[in-house]
Amino acid sequence: MTAFNNLILRYDVPAAAWTEALPVGNGRLGGMVFGGTESERIALNEDTLWAGGPRDGSNAEAREVLPEVRRLLLNGDYLAAEELCKRMQGPYTHSYLPLGDLLLTFPAREVSDYERTLDLDSAIAAVSYRVGDLRYYRQVFASFPAGVIVVRLTADQPGSIHFAATLTSQMPHRMESLAADGLRLAGEAPVHADPSYRRSNDPIRYGEPGEGMRFTAQIRVLAEGGRVWIDATNVHIENADAVTILLAAATSFNGFDRHPAHEGKDPIPLVAAHLQAAAAKPFMSLHKEHVADHRSLFRRVSLDLSAPQSPIASPQSPIPSRITSFSDTNDPHLIALLFQYGRYLLITSSRPGTQPAHLQGIWNDLMRPPWSSNYTININTQMNYWPAEVTNLAECHRPLLEFVDELPQRGRIIAETNYGCRGWTAHHNSDLWRQAAPVGNYGEGQPRWSLWPWGGAWLSQHLWEHYAFGGDEDFLRQRAYPIMADAARFALNFLIEDGQGRLVTAPSTSPENDFTTPDGVTATVSMASTMDMAIIWDLLTNCIEAAQILGIDNDFCAEMERARARLYPPQVGQHGQLQEWYLDWDDPDDHHRHISHLFGLHPGRQITPWTTPDLFAAAQRSLELRGDGGTGWSMAWKINFWARFLNGDHAYKMIRAMFKLVPADVRHVSEAGGLYANLFDAHPPFQIDGNFGATAGIAEMLLQSHAGFIHLLPALPSIWPNGRLTGLRARGGVTVDMEWANGKLARAVLRAGKEGPVRVRAAGSIEVRRDDGDDAIMGRGAEVIFAAEAGGVYIVTLAAG
Repeated sequence: MTAFNNLILRYDVPAAAWTEALPVGNGRLGGMVFGGTESERIALNEDTLWAGGPRDGSNAEAREVLPEVRRLLLNGDYLAAEELCKRMQGPYTHSYLPLGDLLLTFPAREVSDYERTLDLDSAIAAVSYRVGDLRYYRQVFASFPAGVIVVRLTADQPGSIHFAATLTSQMPHRMESLAADGLRLAGEAPVHADPSYRRSNDPIRYGEPGEGMRFTAQIRVLAEGGRVWIDATNVHIENADAVTILLAAATSFNGFDRHPAHEGKDPIPLVAAHLQAAAAKPFMSLHKEHVADHRSLFRRVSLDLSAPQSPIASPQSPIPSRITSFSDTNDPHLIALLFQYGRYLLITSSRPGTQPAHLQGIWNDLMRPPWSSNYTININTQMNYWPAEVTNLAECHRPLLEFVDELPQRGRIIAETNYGCRGWTAHHNSDLWRQAAPVGNYGEGQPRWSLWPWGGAWLSQHLWEHYAFGGDEDFLRQRAYPIMADAARFALNFLIEDGQGRLVTAPSTSPENDFTTPDGVTATVSMASTMDMAIIWDLLTNCIEAAQILGIDNDFCAEMERARARLYPPQVGQHGQLQEWYLDWDDPDDHHRHISHLFGLHPGRQITPWTTPDLFAAAQRSLELRGDGGTGWSMAWKINFWARFLNGDHAYKMIRAMFKLVPADVRHVSEAGGLYANLFDAHPPFQIDGNFGATAGIAEMLLQSHAGFIHLLPALPSIWPNGRLTGLRARGGVTVDMEWANGKLARAVLRAGKEGPVRVRAAGSIEVRRDDGDDAIMGRGAEVIFAAEAGGVYIVTLAAG
């Protein structure tokens, strides 16, 4: 299939650093493939390998001080309120940990004609090189069906494979040789690991033996020909024709509410079962089922973009040179590659039955990773899943939806204990153990990021979106609505009157930013930040619509409608901007990476040019003032914003800004965003959300459906005059294929997944026909509304004349 032929990351040297290595994954196991010739390193991860265990995290003192915090805020004493808010904190989250490394050591020889690749279409990382007249090949993939990582080594002459294989880990472990062809590594995780930003003399603490999570990794080395022998730490292979290495790993994790040491599973039999089943299949069977499984998801969507009138970097060129030359080439194939790379990363880091993708997906090589590599739910975790529904990967959304199923069990305790509220809440950070409490170590952290109880409300949007795209009423009734409604109950309980008949949040922050009042006071805590109110508006609106669809909860629905009407409304400030804060404190020179006050534009639906034109213009002014710089994920969010502003050229400008090569050794925190050599998004450091946000943003430029209708090519940049796509999804259960030429829609095919009305728009007058041989026009105009049948196919073109 032509659309998938050039979706390959290419390199002409091995990786010298982790951010140059190539990722493989099956949702549960992750590997970073370095591709060395004298030594190969595959850095390993398992998605449940975290420090610590379950804990309560609640803080009864928070409820005690809350009335005084609110009194101070109503009186305008923001600094005193902020200081008091520190007493409302809980513990830091636990940290995601690296499993270890699979290391292969080869004879030292002079190498030529080296190539290292990652084929997104097959999800296989490969290495090839020549030693004299011999060519060596290596393939690595993580199989979801088999539950193992597979390494295949071959050469073009028999008897040529010689190497030694071993396993290692940064955590305390023991090694055991198994039979004649295997090694097992078994270790125990720390009971505590401080966040990377916390200064500590003892940041990583291990308990007594048997107190931490147990983990196991095991390999089997299956040689074809030659000799295999084993010692205490290595499997040695000599003169083999070909070799397959199977790697399985597991932990003692047995649920977010069970202690991994005292109530955990035994990982050894889990690993042994995966290896036994995989070893019973020939390599080609493992390869075939892996590729078929991956392509069943990956090939649902294709994207071809036209070539601009300028030199194009060859798809055969190494990725680093393509990134550095992008400013000259505007390489459309590289943009399509980045778009599909985001889909690849979601498939490989988030599959049914696994944990959701965190700040680094499933990949991490550090014992103290940036921000604990946790679930940062004031933007980053949500951004990870923006492409899930629209780019036809609804199954990959499931781990997050299951996370949101489980989080309220902690969140209800926090709502009651910390705030005296019904329902459930979650704050800035969470982890494997579903922490819902505000972080900060009981007074050590800053309220600007710790005291933000709207993570649960925002995550509830994903439940609604999964329904909106798929239309599964059983899901809405049984899973989504009860959780959404309980998040709404918390919001209704938390809101207070501002003395003027309006409902506000207090305390309130705009994540990680601060404000300065006219009298020079700089603080972070106030009332009714625009983001708070937009999230609550979105939550109540989704709950009201869900209740109406299901025909339930009339009284509660009326309560939500009354509260929504009284919410402190979005305000337009003195600079023509959408205010970020309760009062007009916005600094026009503030270029903070968070643009939280535009939530109502994206990912919300409160602000559109058709329903709220004044707020729409104010939101655009806010983004203009914020500027085009920022971290990698911030630039990705701005792609989505500019797409919602229907400004394709500015959205493209943000895509272009992301194509800045960040050196591999830049892993410290800065706001000079870009891409690493392996196309990982650079905050820096590496955060995977920027990859997912960019993919979602490109989709948003080509298809939107949040405003109640399907909008074809809403933000097409002038530099993509011609192109085609297949398989994107719109809300309402419609799958969309499109072709465009000379900057205009040529033809769209809409496939309806369910019966019901469909509204569709494009630039100019359109015609809609049923694709059944009947040439009759179903509708013509700037917007067409037609009754779709489940399984029906409909053709949209520009109207003649």
